[in-house]
Amino acid sequence: MDKKDLFDAFDGFSQNLMVTLADIEAMKKQVQNLVNENTALRLENSKLRVRLGQLGEEQTIKPSKQGKKYIEGIYRDGFHICNDYYGQRRENDEECMFCMEVLDRE
Repeated sequence: MDKKDLFDAFDGFSQNLMVTLADIEAMKKQVQNLVNENTALRLENSKLRVRLGQLGEEQTIKPSKQGKKYIEGIYRDGFHICNDYYGQRRENDEECMFCMEVLDRE
């Protein structure tokens, strides 16, 4: 094997390493996004469990008003209560006209 072939082999090996490194960086970003999403979902679940525990302890509310209080609590916690987006987090706790319509019902 002469010098030119050796340098060509090193150059090809170097290019393969660069492509592999780029692939690893892309996978690393994907894993980081998944970790961030997982953390957000764990926090959301934790808040929902606390809220469910609070609602379970509230036995003094009349049954006719209990459902409305429950829905109001979910909305205050930052989640949609309307049919279109039920259970999804409201971004920046912005009001939703569909949710407000549900809350305004008698």
